[in-house]
Amino acid sequence: MALTRCGWLLLSATFLSAGAEISITPQPAKPAEGDNVTLAVQGLAGELLAYNWYAGPTLSLTYLVVSYIVSTGDETPGPAHSGREAVRPDGSLDIWGVVPGHSGTYILQTLNRQFQTEVGYGHLQVYEILTQPVVMANDTALVERRDTLRLTCSSPSPAEVRWFFNGNALPIAVRLGLSPDGRVLTRHGIRREEAGAYQCEVWNPVSVSRSEPVNLTVYFGPERVAILQDSTTRTGCTIKVDFNTSLTLWCASRSCPEPEYMWAFNGRALKNGQDHLNISSMTAAQEGTYTCIAKNPKTLLSGSASVVVKLSAAAVAMTIVPVPARPMEGQDVTLTVLGYPKDLLVYAWYRGPASEPNRLLSQLPSGTWIAGPAHTGREAGFPNCSLLVQKLNVTDAGRYTLKTVTLQGKTETLEVELQVAPLEQ
Repeated sequence: MALTRCGWLLLSATFLSAGAEISITPQPAKPAEGDNVTLAVQGLAGELLAYNWYAGPTLSLTYLVVSYIVSTGDETPGPAHSGREAVRPDGSLDIWGVVPGHSGTYILQTLNRQFQTEVGYGHLQVYEILTQPVVMANDTALVERRDTLRLTCSSPSPAEVRWFFNGNALPIAVRLGLSPDGRVLTRHGIRREEAGAYQCEVWNPVSVSRSEPVNLTVYFGPERVAILQDSTTRTGCTIKVDFNTSLTLWCASRSCPEPEYMWAFNGRALKNGQDHLNISSMTAAQEGTYTCIAKNPKTLLSGSASVVVKLSAAAVAMTIVPVPARPMEGQDVTLTVLGYPKDLLVYAWYRGPASEPNRLLSQLPSGTWIAGPAHTGREAGFPNCSLLVQKLNVTDAGRYTLKTVTLQGKTETLEVELQVAPLEQ
């Protein structure tokens, strides 16, 4: 064995043991990058001449960090010296401003005055100060039960990963969709309850960093399409409305995004793209089936609901409206009846008071009408009780009377005054 100022070279020696007594402990035990670390040595025995520190798994010159002569305090850097290492007189190794590259196995080799060597082993793990990870998604808008969600936690550090959903740790059931390294989260047939904010967090014993949230939207529906009136579901029902009153029907459904709406009346599309339909003044012409169709532009699914709207028979107020309102001599006029009884049995029109000599015509239960004593050949009746008078002359002006009889025997009489404007001479 020879000792020089440049270090010491092992020519021949006897090994006492292989780490049987020497222990090496990092201080601090879990250092972060940038910390100053001491590999503290305990268990050294006898009067020692020199130390060799290796940063590697074997006693190889390639891994030699530094040699130290105890008597002089001289240090000689080896091939693995990074410029940050120094040996203490007690054999401990100081490393200033450690980086992750300093992690690994360290070996201390000692030489005593009997030219015997002893080695001790230790391990140093330097933890990174983690940078913020990034969550990458295959898509952030998916269709329920059709699409697959795939989230990847991107981080340059080999740290542990955990996932968060809406600020809370993901439940175990969802975590079953994780890759073995925890960095890829997969959910087949995504569901609406899984829409929300996803984050991943990387961590080690000295550092933790969480990503910015990635917001996931899940499209679904429309489902449970329904027609409402005054917040009450009326789908499949018959809605009875008083004559000349208004009615608003609302179409509701469970859908994301909000569906596109279309309304139909008795199977015929209406020009209405809103979620509600207004019937401003209810008449017999507006009786029928109203259908709302909801279509989701993302899922391409649709649904519908229908209601039947009818006039309330007990509440209908029968009225007579001349059309045109002020006809001229020579024109035709229709005395239009609004709100006629739905349980009508027969009706009769009179020119003046409701007496037999004044009867113009009557409609029988069969639906046909017959002329009365006052019929001039220019009058015709309709099933809705309306009366047509053709080729008016000024003598047609005056009072007209309608008399109706229902199946229950209820009689109602209504009068209207017709005005006829003479032709200008």
